[in-house]
Amino acid sequence: MAILGRIKKAKSFADFLNRFKKKSEIKISDYLDVNNITFLKSKTRNDAISELIDLLEKSKILKNRDQFYKKIIEREKIVSTGIGMGVAIPHAKMNVFDDFFIAFGIQKETKINWPSIDNLPIRLVFMIGGPDSRQNEYLKLLSKLTIAIKNDYLRRNLLTATSKEQIKKYFSQF
Repeated sequence: MAILGRIKKAKSFADFLNRFKKKSEIKISDYLDVNNITFLKSKTRNDAISELIDLLEKSKILKNRDQFYKKIIEREKIVSTGIGMGVAIPHAKMNVFDDFFIAFGIQKETKINWPSIDNLPIRLVFMIGGPDSRQNEYLKLLSKLTIAIKNDYLRRNLLTATSKEQIKKYFSQF
């Protein structure tokens, strides 16, 4: 019966096909705003975190900068979010957020002093924030980001990118 309902409601063949598509597809580019991408100047973990938080505050995503910073640092104390391959993913979930977001920073000039599981220097930092109540969506986003990060071609292109728009475009395929 549900299938018949979808068929009857379809206005065209394309609409019919769209009604059967998986609706939970996560795209990194949907969570990454160009205004939340930056070329980092920081050389330490805490400074890089602050720099990304400043960006989020400027774009009006954060209402309480200090509270988010504290949550991120608390998470770092549990275990470093330096996941290897020159990448760190600091993250925090809080009830004050309505949706997930990503801030992204690239350190092109030097390494960031940030512990990492493979001891490689951190150059790419993805900061994730979002609501505490949507664990499934968070895990899907983190999984999609991990798949993207494992792509050596993407990581190399990010390190040579010259504009925020170019960076956002690289994530359109993930």
